[in-house]
Amino acid sequence: MCSMYFDLMAKSLAESGQTLTEVQYGQFLRYGELLKEWNEKINLTAITDDEGIMTKHFLDSLTVFQFPPIREAKTLIDVGTGAGFPGLPLKIIQPELELTLLDSLNKRLNFLKEVGSELKLTHIDYVHARAEDGSRNPLYRDKFDIAVSRAVANLTLLAELCLPYVRKGGYFIALKGPAVEEELLQAEKTISLLGGKVAQVMEVAVAGTDLKHNLVIVKKLQETPKRFPRTSAAIKKPL
Repeated sequence: MCSMYFDLMAKSLAESGQTLTEVQYGQFLRYGELLKEWNEKINLTAITDDEGIMTKHFLDSLTVFQFPPIREAKTLIDVGTGAGFPGLPLKIIQPELELTLLDSLNKRLNFLKEVGSELKLTHIDYVHARAEDGSRNPLYRDKFDIAVSRAVANLTLLAELCLPYVRKGGYFIALKGPAVEEELLQAEKTISLLGGKVAQVMEVAVAGTDLKHNLVIVKKLQETPKRFPRTSAAIKKPL
């Protein structure tokens, strides 16, 4: 992965009020190298070429900055973070962010810890837990300014998994594909029961590609009732 992507990333960030330093770009390059190295040992991603990593992982994650309140956030949790997307790219650009990376597989967290160490990133909490279990822990429930997820799951399920982590007045941001209308309709009741409301749906373009997706922005208006999230067996059933 060479310097040809520096201008592309810098331009993309500038559009959302952010800057990119040479040090930060170097961190992205090292992150990409580690992703490829570790992917030979454990399954982290099907995207292993430099262009794909830069655009479909890094630049895709950084589209979250197009939602202005994230620039003022102090605490953020990435639920079901996988290989660290979108949480770690956001942390690289906004290093003062207190980041929590939650995942159910310890092998992935070991990878993320090495990335954090190699990139000299501080104030990262690595949490080994299922999403529905972690939010029952008082350390994490109602604690975060923002919860994000790029997990491959429908919006109804993601909302139940993620909104319990968000403080009242905070936001849950789901990175979804270009067609979200049906998911939004299906999720509306659940989001309301969880204390949230869809505040905005932002269509964003991934720089350097023809890809577009949506940021579904859910504002937390009330604390989530204690009965949520439901157990892993019940959570996939409609309310």
